[in-house]
Amino acid sequence: MATRRRSTAAPEPEAAPAVRVLKKYPNRRLYDTQASAYVTLADVKAMVLAGEAFEVRDAKSGEDLTRAILLQIILEEETAGAPMFSTDMLQQIIRFYGQALQAPLQDLMARNLQAVTDLQQQFAKGGPSFNPEQWSQFLQGQAPMMQGLMGNYMEQSKALFVQMQEQMAKAGGFNPFGRG
Repeated sequence: MATRRRSTAAPEPEAAPAVRVLKKYPNRRLYDTQASAYVTLADVKAMVLAGEAFEVRDAKSGEDLTRAILLQIILEEETAGAPMFSTDMLQQIIRFYGQALQAPLQDLMARNLQAVTDLQQQFAKGGPSFNPEQWSQFLQGQAPMMQGLMGNYMEQSKALFVQMQEQMAKAGGFNPFGRG
């Protein structure tokens, strides 16, 4: 009678889901290696909205072009008639490139966007998702509560930024706008 030996090896952990790879060709076309089909920027935007993990690679060199493609989508959105960034805001962002506060500003912006995303998810749990007009109406109706919530958050962000600025000034007379 043969006896079966039980494996004493630990079960292998499940592999992380593979990142979807899009290849960008010199003719500016994007090829989805998973679907074996060409895709448009609108398709890539849909992947972003669906929360899919992907990266865009140059078909010849293998260089990561994901950021460039995402910036291209943002540019299309900005020129489509409902821009998120004002001219003044874009100018202010440009002024931070190459400055000592570029990395802290990047971190601050990422945290702010995450906080807004978290807030949106909390509201979404309580009911159907909101379109921009519904959000506007909701926020107007919740003005006192939202003003308090966002006011505290903005004050904390402002205090963090002022503290970073003071630390940078002590470290060498830094001026974030490069003005004398």
